[in-house]
Formats: sequence, C-alpha cells, structure tokens
Amino acid sequence: MKKESFTYRSRLEAPAEEVFKWHTRPGAFERLKPPWERVSIEGRAGLVEEGARVRLSIGRPGLKWLLEHRDIVPGRQFCDYAIKGPFPYWKHSHRFIPESQDASILEDHLEYGLPLGGLGRLAAGGFLRKKLERLFRYRHRITACDLAALKRGAIEKPLKVLVSGSSGLIGSALIPFLTCGGHRVMRLVRRKIHPGEETVFWDPLSGRVDSNELEGFDAVIHLAGESVAPGRWTAGKKERIRLSRIKGTQVLIDSLSRCDRPPQVLICASATGYYGNRGDELLDENSGPGNSFLSQVCREWEQTAAALARTGVRVASLRFGMVLSPEGGALGVMLLPFRLGAGSPLGDGRQWMSWISIHDAVRAIYHILLDSSLAGPVNLVSPGPVTNREFTCALARTLNRPAFFRTPAWLLKAALGPMAKELLLASCRVKCARLKQTHFAFCHPELKGALEFLMGKQ
Repeated sequence: MKKESFTYRSRLEAPAEEVFKWHTRPGAFERLKPPWERVSIEGRAGLVEEGARVRLSIGRPGLKWLLEHRDIVPGRQFCDYAIKGPFPYWKHSHRFIPESQDASILEDHLEYGLPLGGLGRLAAGGFLRKKLERLFRYRHRITACDLAALKRGAIEKPLKVLVSGSSGLIGSALIPFLTCGGHRVMRLVRRKIHPGEETVFWDPLSGRVDSNELEGFDAVIHLAGESVAPGRWTAGKKERIRLSRIKGTQVLIDSLSRCDRPPQVLICASATGYYGNRGDELLDENSGPGNSFLSQVCREWEQTAAALARTGVRVASLRFGMVLSPEGGALGVMLLPFRLGAGSPLGDGRQWMSWISIHDAVRAIYHILLDSSLAGPVNLVSPGPVTNREFTCALARTLNRPAFFRTPAWLLKAALGPMAKELLLASCRVKCARLKQTHFAFCHPELKGALEFLMGKQ
C-alpha cells in the first residue's frame, strides 16, 4: 500500500508547552471541528493519554472512526492512529515545535492510505488534499485566535464557572473555549444528572435550585431561554419566551443572593431586540428601549438580572446581535434555501442587521468575564452592521449561488405574523461601543471575512 502524506504548519505566538496543553484539554475537539461538517464524538475513554480511544461520526450518513492516541511526548507531540475508519491507514501527528520562549510552530502531519490504491488516488486524491487544506487552515486560525484571547486575559489561577443554556448555540461553543483555557466549567441543567457529571440541577419554572450547589463559583454565565425563532408567536409561545427569561433569571438571582460565597460576576444574556425597530438610527448602550414585545422582554430581563448588583456582584447584560454559525441560529436556517439558490432579501432589504461571528461572541464573553469595568449592558455585535440586502448578497457570493428574488414583507407577515415584523423586518443598527472602549480585538470585524471563515472559504 502506497502511503500519501500531508503537512500543514503555522507559527503561533505561544510557547510549545502551552499549545500542547490547549490541544489536550477537554473541549479541544469541539473547538477544532469545522462548522461546515457534521462531526461528533460518540464516545471516548480518557483524554489525550497513551492508548486512550475516541469514537467519531463524520458526515451524513455518519462514517464511523475509532482513533487511538499514541506516541505522546509531553509538550511536544501526540499521534492519532485510526483503528477503524474509511482509510486502510491513517496516522495524524500533532507536533509542537519550540521556536523561542514565547513562540512555536504548530505542525499537523498526516500519513494515510487511500482505498482502492491507484484508482482511489486518481479519483479522490486531489479532492482529499483540498479538503485537508481547508480543514487545517481553519483549525490553525482557531487555535491562534483562541490562544491570543487567552493570553490577553491571562490570570493567575483558573476560574470556576457555572453556565446555563450550555447546550444552546452559544453555550456549546463557550464551554469548550473555557475548558481549553484550563478553566473548570459546570453546567446548570434541567435534565436528570448522571454520576460524575460536572452539572448542577435546576427547574426554573418551578423555582427549584439548591443555593448550596451555587456556592463558590467565580462567575455565572446565564444563557438559558426559550428560542424566539421557530413557529408563529402564539400567545402561548410569547408567554414561554417571556417566562423562560424573566422567571428563570429571577430564580437564579434569588438563589445567588442567598449564597455565603456568591460569584464575583454574573453575565446574563439579552439581545439587540431591546432597541426595537429603529430605522437608520445608530444605537449604542445608552440608547433607550423600543416598544415592541421583544423590547419589553429584554428590558424586564435586564432589570431582573441587575438586581443582583445590590449584593456587590458585578452584573453585565449581553445584548447579542445575530450570532453567525453554520451549526445553528439564523445562519443555520438560511443555508439550505441559499444553497438551493432561493436566498433573497426580506421585504425591501433596507433594514439593518447587527451581527457577530460565534467565535467573536465567545471571546467577547471571556473579555467581559475578566474586565471588571464592564457592568450593565454590553452590545455583542461586530463593528460592521449591514443591511439585509447586503447580507443576502454576501452570503450568496460566499456560497456561489444567485440571489435574484425578493420575499415581500406582506408574505412574511402573512406566514409568520408578529415574529416576521420583529425578527425579520425590524431595522436595528447597533454599535459595539463598550467593547471598543475596552479594546476588544475582533477576529471577524467584517461580514465577508466572517462568512468565508465560517464556511471554510478562506
């Protein structure tokens, strides 16, 4: 069997030992998996230890891989060997090469055999190399950006952090970022807890949470809330949206207020829906609320969270714009129609959209977590808001698809009711004033670069 090889190298502004540790901590796989591919861990025994194994499912239908970690040299190398998988041979060497005291070379070296020998090389060899180039370019950029963010926010000892909404779009990206940085994260969950899990149980609607379980956290990040997107906004849906935010936050605030050792900071989700439909007005954190349903919910949500500040806890409310990720949220919903060539501006397309990439959202939360000057509302949006028409054209170009049509506002209102007016047709042009004031460094300040990176096009 003839073996093929592939190598991707990049220079990182971090010591080799630090880059090695980042790759071997819990969450590294989740941080490095490409968002445009369906990849998941189905099981693992141990972390990166000699002989430890991990089972993966890749693609649709899922190809099953069984990998084993071997040849570990602490601070310098570990290798993944395929025990089972689609290739007759597969060895992935992760190498961490010191360049200086504060810099290193990250090298991914693959040796693999293709199925069907020469025929396989002829049919798929070039395609696979392009895929590998795309994959490792993404992985190395994520590694560099995450390590830079962790370096800017370097602290003496790891934090103990409690996160609600951990399975949501933002929570599922935030937790791996924190654990790769060496922090200990526990999840606040509503499901049955299994032995050995790093979880705390609560039932926000019935008010059940044990204050004793909330003792001693350095920070609480509260992201839980009913999704506003799927389905029409019936009276029942609107009440669930409101209760999941207001009542859930109130239960958490009441419990944290009774702690002998409360957290130093509470970071609570909110949304740019706070501002309502404001046309071309440029909005910052000092702008007043709108008068829509979402505006009222966000205002009450923030007021509920702010009550904890009376106990001396720093409270920050995150006014999220549209968080871009191919794995979910608004962009995840848009991808299929756009790939089919059916993407279109909504209404007249002149409404402003304030957005942020999922990776900048995660790093911004970490920035707020560590910057003691950030309390009250903080807009989590990029510096480059765009109109709906501009967004449509940018996404269509990224996917190499046309966007000829326009979806009329009357059709959206007829199909979706009030949700269309508040989520799809409202104009909200928001500045990231407080992030800029505190020198937060965006990895994706412009829409074109953000979309190309998230879709593996750069």
